[in-house]
Amino acid sequence: MYAIIKSGGKQYRVEKDGIITVDLLQAEEGSDFNTDQVLFVKSGENEFKVGAPLVEGAKVTGKVLSHFKGKKIVVFKKKRRKGYRRTQGHRQNYTRIQITEIQG
Repeated sequence: MYAIIKSGGKQYRVEKDGIITVDLLQAEEGSDFNTDQVLFVKSGENEFKVGAPLVEGAKVTGKVLSHFKGKKIVVFKKKRRKGYRRTQGHRQNYTRIQITEIQG
């Protein structure tokens, strides 16, 4: 059984006891994660529900494991022959979630 949920404008495929990494959520570590933004649920070989846009009555619950920063990326801009160079770094904040239950 798996589901596709929406979080932070992105879609994630989740399974029971699976661990996913999403953009930073305003939740404390160890707290519960609940969402009803479920787009698709597959429960058996030929049993599935497709939302339009969301599946009614479907819910995914989990637990917030940790917050962390991702790998650093370097943003470099340059215009040739003009002496224009800009370097900037960025590290995205993420939240790691363990899925405990899929209701659908």
